[in-house]
Amino acid sequence: MRRRLLVVLVPLAVLLVAALGVPHSVTLAEREMQETYVDRLGDVGRFASLAETALSSGRTEALQQELARYHELYGIPAAVIDTSGAVLLGPARAYQEAARAEPALPRIVTAALAGTRSEPSGEWAPWDGSALVVAEPVGRDSEVVGAVVTISDLSKTRSRVLLQWAQLAGLGLLPLIALIAVAWPVSAWVLRPVRELDAASSRISQGDLTIRAEAEAGPVELRRLAGSFNTMMDAVENAVQRQRAFVSDASHQLRNPLTSLRLAVESMEPHLAGSGRPVYEVAVDEVKAMQRLLNSLQASARMESIRTASPVELDSVLATRVDRWRALTATSGRTLAVDVPPGLRLLEPTGGLGSILDELVSNALRLSEAQVVEVSARTGGDVVTIAVRDDGQGLDASERAQALRRFWRSPRHQNVSGTGLGLAICADLVGAAGGELRLEDGLPRPDGSGHGFAAVVALPVVRD
Repeated sequence: MRRRLLVVLVPLAVLLVAALGVPHSVTLAEREMQETYVDRLGDVGRFASLAETALSSGRTEALQQELARYHELYGIPAAVIDTSGAVLLGPARAYQEAARAEPALPRIVTAALAGTRSEPSGEWAPWDGSALVVAEPVGRDSEVVGAVVTISDLSKTRSRVLLQWAQLAGLGLLPLIALIAVAWPVSAWVLRPVRELDAASSRISQGDLTIRAEAEAGPVELRRLAGSFNTMMDAVENAVQRQRAFVSDASHQLRNPLTSLRLAVESMEPHLAGSGRPVYEVAVDEVKAMQRLLNSLQASARMESIRTASPVELDSVLATRVDRWRALTATSGRTLAVDVPPGLRLLEPTGGLGSILDELVSNALRLSEAQVVEVSARTGGDVVTIAVRDDGQGLDASERAQALRRFWRSPRHQNVSGTGLGLAICADLVGAAGGELRLEDGLPRPDGSGHGFAAVVALPVVRD
């Protein structure tokens, strides 16, 4: 988040520096060019005046020496040309070499021979490589007999401009560096409470309702936000604790009356005869079902009060369960198949992964009337998938959509012992660990009439 703040501040600072420095830099470059152009105009004006006198009198030796000395001293070829463009006076070879590299020369010379002074050639930008060509007519109006032309290399001028621009850029960076130096600690001070709120939200999403944010650091607005966040979490935690306490207390308080009721009903057995016995048996079954329901509610309240998932080796979980599953399936004349690769590490839900798998295998044996139960595991990406499949009755799509709801039971299983809480509790615990419990089609039935039932648990992988 600090990086995002700097991403906003740095371009603003650069724009500020550019807004302050670029116009000045442009003006500086234009002034340098203008000064150079004015100097050349003065030179060619003087040479044009001397050339007019020299050409009219025929005494050109002094002007020739002066043009040669000017080229030797400044490195600028200055030549007097006639109306055909031929060099009359000056360093002819140096002038011709420089003229070949300047495409603007013919235009400027033509204008000078026509008696007018053209605009300066080339560009003022330091990255342009063209020379400055300046021409002055020799003579006046229709009596123009030639022109004085100078071709000035501007590399030194451009170097000075670039140096001055670099100095301005260096000075412009100072406020940028100062801004970053101030923004870095300020952003840390501002964003630290935001990071703590983000970390607290992440912990809460994993089920830890005891976490609180630091409400004594950062700007006033963020401190108020952290205080409101903590107040909200106090209310949420208190509500959840009251709910769990109510479920646990209600289950506990109802246990003794139910036990007394069961004893009272069972004590009536010797006194019953004839049509009263079926009613007695129904009453005993209902009392037992209520006791199982209370036990499930208490277990759910206890497991939901602990929301810390932990890494576990799947091999170690199965080592304590597979033998018991095989014994159960062998006793009922069924087959258990286990296909789990070694070395899988995953995040174990609260209450233990073994308890969840026990519930899924138990459902397959009790509810599906399966002949084969298969436990398999696969890893893909960041998830380990554990599937318990059978070839029994299964559930259709509409029933699977409701099977994870608390207290829901299939109409076919109303006479089978159970509370309708097992799958719902397992789904909650798996979800709290960052995983997912899905219900799918299972193994093909032996008679080919469809598929059985499958419960698939997907949990995050734990990397070494």
